[in-house]
Amino acid sequence: MLDLTPIDIPKAADVLADVLRKQILERQLGVGVSLPSERELAQRSGLSRATVREALLILDVEGLVVTRTGRNGGSEVRRPHTETVQRSIQTYIRGQGVRFDSVLQARESIEPQSARLAALHHTKEDWDHLQACHRRIEACIGDVPAFLQANLDWHVSLVKASHNELLIAFTQAIAQAVYDATDLKGFNSPDVRRAVVRAHQRVMEAIEQREGDAAWRRMGRHVGAYVQAVDQRGKEGAARRSRKKDAATA
Repeated sequence: MLDLTPIDIPKAADVLADVLRKQILERQLGVGVSLPSERELAQRSGLSRATVREALLILDVEGLVVTRTGRNGGSEVRRPHTETVQRSIQTYIRGQGVRFDSVLQARESIEPQSARLAALHHTKEDWDHLQACHRRIEACIGDVPAFLQANLDWHVSLVKASHNELLIAFTQAIAQAVYDATDLKGFNSPDVRRAVVRAHQRVMEAIEQREGDAAWRRMGRHVGAYVQAVDQRGKEGAARRSRKKDAATA
């Protein structure tokens, strides 16, 4: 018997994109270098201009080239930006329907370590920015939506102070998802908002004193408390819906 399975033949555009991607990532094509025109790339690769255009679009979406149209257009090599990672992760979260619980669990894993690194590596500029974010939180403690935005900015600022590029990129990617899914009712209590301010202050004290382990523990308690509160509200909401359903069918 002939043992033959389906053969997957890659698209020509994907093959060309792979060739160019490898040369860009291996620094054979440096940042700012202009690629040959579509016509020349087509001639040198033996592919159609439409295929070349598709390959360049793939690299553009990945953030490896920027393509401009028009008389002075063309494609230029660039370094991927944080926004590229952010867009990809956000698309994945929405496209896969990733549960909010999973997003919070990822955050609970990232932020304590980020606080530890921030304590060890923050600069004066990082510290000044973190303090400014904290002051904005205190200033808008009576305005729940503004408070939540300021709180988001503080968390992102803290992770930036870690100076770990991957943690920063991932945090920026999930930060908006956390903000969008946050239940405003959970912060309606002034006591809850004041507790957040106190938790931030304790984390900042550890960061200022460059006590990495203390910053890790305090941030872990802070984000862990938020996850527990969200979980508790979810259970309470499910219980209320169950009671309503039972009452409607009684």
